[in-house]
Amino acid sequence: MECLLDWNIDGKVSTLTVDNCSTNDLMIQLLLEKLSSNLLSGGDIFHMRFCAHILALIVKKGLEGIKGAIELIRNSVAYWKETPKRVEKFEEAARQLNISSINKLVLDCETRWNSTYLMLNTAIKYQEVFSRLKQREPQYDCFPDDEDWLLAKEMCDKLKIFYTFTEKFSGVKYPTTNIFFPSFCDIRLSLNEWKKSKVGVIKEMAYEMIEKFEEYWFVINGVMAVEIMLDPRFKMKLIEFYFPQIYGQAFSKIEIDRVRDLCVDLATEYELKVKFAETYVSQNDLSFTSEMHGFNDDVDPLEKFDMFVSNTAPTSTVKSELTNYLEKDILPRIVYG
Repeated sequence: MECLLDWNIDGKVSTLTVDNCSTNDLMIQLLLEKLSSNLLSGGDIFHMRFCAHILALIVKKGLEGIKGAIELIRNSVAYWKETPKRVEKFEEAARQLNISSINKLVLDCETRWNSTYLMLNTAIKYQEVFSRLKQREPQYDCFPDDEDWLLAKEMCDKLKIFYTFTEKFSGVKYPTTNIFFPSFCDIRLSLNEWKKSKVGVIKEMAYEMIEKFEEYWFVINGVMAVEIMLDPRFKMKLIEFYFPQIYGQAFSKIEIDRVRDLCVDLATEYELKVKFAETYVSQNDLSFTSEMHGFNDDVDPLEKFDMFVSNTAPTSTVKSELTNYLEKDILPRIVYG
């Protein structure tokens, strides 16, 4: 708060994006008490939760369902990476089976799901190598069975969309919301498909991940959808494409109307703030002129009244301007030269 005041931007902050944790929830509440008078929608959209952290929580929920299989594969990888001699023996077994050993085994960091994904994805390629070494190495006693490998493969297939999405917006070039909003929708649709899996663990995992997803989706999808509406390549069309698939025909209209109303309300509120600022400057200028020149016969005595009428008239310009924008054809997403 001290920094915001020092930089004189306390009246210009719209949202604050933070990791999802109780400490940040408390910090947000403390800031809201000091900033609420300047925030859009009274601060209702101030607290934005970091998308990568939300995805991490969702994936973590899913990984809990196969933690036994993951632990066995993790221990196997750790065993064959422990010494240079074991690494050499592992690579030799891979050559005997004509399996390329270009991709080295990687041990994950248990608190980083994407590293677990990379560990599983690499280990799966060497399943036959692990089986062969089990016959040759008596001390290797943490060998995953066929069911463990099956679960690992299923999980890798499912986590690929999460991994690709995280890579997309966590790299050096940070894209804006209109770029990764479709990916967020695709993840939600993928979770719906996972519910149909014939693998019981995956099916159960999907329901738990959806529950975790919905816990945060409703909070953030409004602002994200508004940003999509302001992209002339998408406007309402992308929302009208995704929301019926996510919510079903019965509830999609409610959600579509909700984000449209939010966009109109934000635009209207913004216009009112701009008009108030212009009025404040105009009134100060008029007061200053009167003090300098005293009463002037050439000044229209009802000039302030005209200003009052302008500022208190029903605000319909923003809504009509926004409506006109949304009714125009969208711009082509891909331009072919």
